[in-house]
Amino acid sequence: MAEVKLHIYDVTNSGSEKTNNTILQINKIFKDGIGLGGIFHSAVQVYGEDEWSFGFCEQGTGVFSCPSGKNPMYTYRESIVLGTTNCTNLKANQILRELSREWPGNSYDLLSKNCNHFCDVFCERLGVPKLPGWVNRFAHAGDTAMEVAGNTALRFRQAKTEIVQVSKVAYRFLLGVTNNVGASTEPSGNSNRGSASPRFQGAWFKNLITSGARPSSSSAIENQEEDALRQNQLSDASSPLRQNSQSRHDI
Repeated sequence: MAEVKLHIYDVTNSGSEKTNNTILQINKIFKDGIGLGGIFHSAVQVYGEDEWSFGFCEQGTGVFSCPSGKNPMYTYRESIVLGTTNCTNLKANQILRELSREWPGNSYDLLSKNCNHFCDVFCERLGVPKLPGWVNRFAHAGDTAMEVAGNTALRFRQAKTEIVQVSKVAYRFLLGVTNNVGASTEPSGNSNRGSASPRFQGAWFKNLITSGARPSSSSAIENQEEDALRQNQLSDASSPLRQNSQSRHDI
């Protein structure tokens, strides 16, 4: 058994004294003042005098070690005992070798795969509690914001696709109405050519509203138009006015 200790630093490696002081003030207010958290670097110590953490590098593993509490890139803050591990020294070293392969330096991400995430995984494999929530709270908040943004973007893309589809259907219907209006100015013998009859258009629009259906092809539209046209002609032929007109034409 061995004690597992977490070392915590204020992140003050920005290269700007003004920025570093701002981070220190943020950490002082949000962590020391109201206990919410801050911008921290963390490392885990187990078996020996070194601490282990994770950082960015272009090639190779991002897992590295340094003397405990002595990382020169940051400002040391405090240490917390997380518990004791039942892993032997040999087992702990095996875990570190596995993590070294699983955590390449170029996979580092400030919000989703940083040093605090690494320490969480290391502690979990050692069988001790993970980091206190306040250590990585800013990154967790960033993850949540990114997830919400991603879901919003997905919903927007889905809505956009639906709008485009509905617009195409509406356009085809309005085009049919326009063609019918234009055709009504032609001689009566050609009034039903090249456009849907009002009866067909009304039925098609009603079907669109009630079921969301749409003609599957231009041939389907033509077949429905011909059926409507035949019904219209039969209806007209049966009326007295149409019969009288035919009689005068025959004479």
